[in-house]
Amino acid sequence: KKAFSPLCVCRKKKVESIARITHPSSSQSDCNKVPFKMKVILLLLLLTTIILQTSASSSPYHYIPPTTSTTPSFYSTSLASTLSQKWSHAHSLALLEQTVEDYNAEIVATAPDAISSISKRRLIVLPLDDKFDPPMGMFSHGHVQTGDKMSLPKLFWQAIVKSGAEVPWLFEVTRVEGITSPRVPNTHTSTTHTKKNHPPPSLINKVVGGAIDFRSPSNYIFLPHWMITSLSLRPFDVVDVSLKTNTPPGSAVKLRPHTSQFTKIQNHRAVLETELRHYSALVKGSTIPFDYLGKRYYFDVVELRSAPRGEKVDMAKVQDCDIAAEFVKAKDLLGKKKKKSDIDDE
Repeated sequence: KKAFSPLCVCRKKKVESIARITHPSSSQSDCNKVPFKMKVILLLLLLTTIILQTSASSSPYHYIPPTTSTTPSFYSTSLASTLSQKWSHAHSLALLEQTVEDYNAEIVATAPDAISSISKRRLIVLPLDDKFDPPMGMFSHGHVQTGDKMSLPKLFWQAIVKSGAEVPWLFEVTRVEGITSPRVPNTHTSTTHTKKNHPPPSLINKVVGGAIDFRSPSNYIFLPHWMITSLSLRPFDVVDVSLKTNTPPGSAVKLRPHTSQFTKIQNHRAVLETELRHYSALVKGSTIPFDYLGKRYYFDVVELRSAPRGEKVDMAKVQDCDIAAEFVKAKDLLGKKKKKSDIDDE
């Protein structure tokens, strides 16, 4: 048996490397073993990355969710295009999350104190659904969509504890000018939300509400459908959320029912007082829903007055407040009156 010295081993490796350079046929044969379809997929992924880097950088806050198709992808599209589409949406969502994370890091870095650093965040909106419904016996059970409660990151619970905020704990959700997507008519936030007579979007820029829990993932917020509609939001829109501690208590509210059928209920005022307890605060111009006997009713918040002077305000607390509720003429009656006057003029 021959003993090989380290010098011999080095010479052997050097000879092998020179052979690869002078005879590249072996390495080329390895490359040729890669299937042609795999080469196409890799090329498409590379092109998609280049396109996304050039287009997404101009508006990183805008994310377009993938469209659902009734036909399976392997019947309608090739494997390469399916992978390319999934990669595109994953990259876009990752870019959105990173942009929001960077902005929130800036809030922490520039905050004047510890409480301010955790009292405000920029968050990505998703619709609240029945999975967030509290267990039976809890106050908000069965009122996920007929209340003003939202699911927030646990950071806001820390803000409540450190600031010593008083009940009700309120949070302001605001559209961000130039970042939140433009308003669109007839916004629908979920395919499962098929209630009839759903109200059109309003023109308000902010809403106020309480928390149903603090289990939302970091940089995300889950809102009831009426809040998303009032702010003309879409899923994956971006909003600013802050702990609100200076909302005045309310003394009076004027509500406009969308249908006069609600006022025909024998005890409609008692129903209103019962359902209004599921709202911590109200915002002028918003449209809130109530459920009664399996039917959903919508109401426009026409006017709010604060206590104790009765001044007109844009938002007011209604929880733990002695507030007087008043109805104005229903929306469907206003339309009939207008049509009748037009006929008389003719």
